[in-house]
Amino acid sequence: MNRKSPVRRRPGLHAVAAGLVLAVGLGVSSQVPAQASVHASAKAPTAVTQSVAAPKSVTGTHGHAVTRVADFYGAYIDAKGDYAGPDVALAKNLRKHYLTADFAKRLAAWEKKNGADGVLRAQNVPARWTVTDNGSMGHSHEVKVTLTFGSGATAQKVKLFVLVERYNRIAAIETTSAH
Repeated sequence: MNRKSPVRRRPGLHAVAAGLVLAVGLGVSSQVPAQASVHASAKAPTAVTQSVAAPKSVTGTHGHAVTRVADFYGAYIDAKGDYAGPDVALAKNLRKHYLTADFAKRLAAWEKKNGADGVLRAQNVPARWTVTDNGSMGHSHEVKVTLTFGSGATAQKVKLFVLVERYNRIAAIETTSAH
């Protein structure tokens, strides 16, 4: 190595790293027999403690219709069903951002006639929801939203078909598919 080289060896650093690896290795190897004897004498764990749930994740793609509808429904349901109280202003702003102006007017008329939230097609907030791709239709895309109200034997599911125009704005929410 020449003196002008910016990379220099540090023999002391390698010795410290090797010492840490050795210390950790010895610590683990000395703990294994002790842990094994403790577990051997303990009762077998029940099925409930043995099952470990995998971490949940959500994946999205910028500009994709399914992601857009999932983002809207997730935020909208959170705004409407907030435990501290519904955030009416947020729900209104989400509708303004995600819905076309024409559809927003038609939705308001539907809500007045039916006495329910037009986005959810209900008077209450769902416990769960699923958003699934339902295919493209010309310059638009249809996304299926399944809302689950309640739980257990009394759970009710509502399927909605959301039409997303080519500029990623929601142009319709229907109870039947356009396909």
